[in-house]
Amino acid sequence: MRQLGHVTLEHRPITLDQAVGVTEACNRMRNSQAGAVLVVDSSGALVGIFTGRDAVCRVLAQRRDPAATSLAEAMTPNPRTMSPDQSTIDALCLMRDGGFRHVPLLKDGRIVGLISRADFQSLHEPQHEEERDLWEDLR
Repeated sequence: MRQLGHVTLEHRPITLDQAVGVTEACNRMRNSQAGAVLVVDSSGALVGIFTGRDAVCRVLAQRRDPAATSLAEAMTPNPRTMSPDQSTIDALCLMRDGGFRHVPLLKDGRIVGLISRADFQSLHEPQHEEERDLWEDLR
């Protein structure tokens, strides 16, 4: 089975301090064509994740000013994380069961990547789906 580290080798996630504003985060996401930003504290430790869904539900739908709202106020705190050594099946199951599309990858407490549901939407998706179905049968 493939490990998550092999899927995300080529891209580094966007990390921003929790004091950064939502407008800046959204601009960075747009410019990088990313669906999420990993939010860190002053020491660089992961404290949250900010996604397009957070922008809509926690800022725009509540009529908050994105320029005056910090990531700390709009992020999903303490997101579920995985190790890059875990399998792609584990990630697919976690995303499905948790109802989210992005999972930060940590190794020894340090951010090493971000896996997204979109990372599985490739030529290999039928193989991932087949592996997931086999895994489900084994459970």
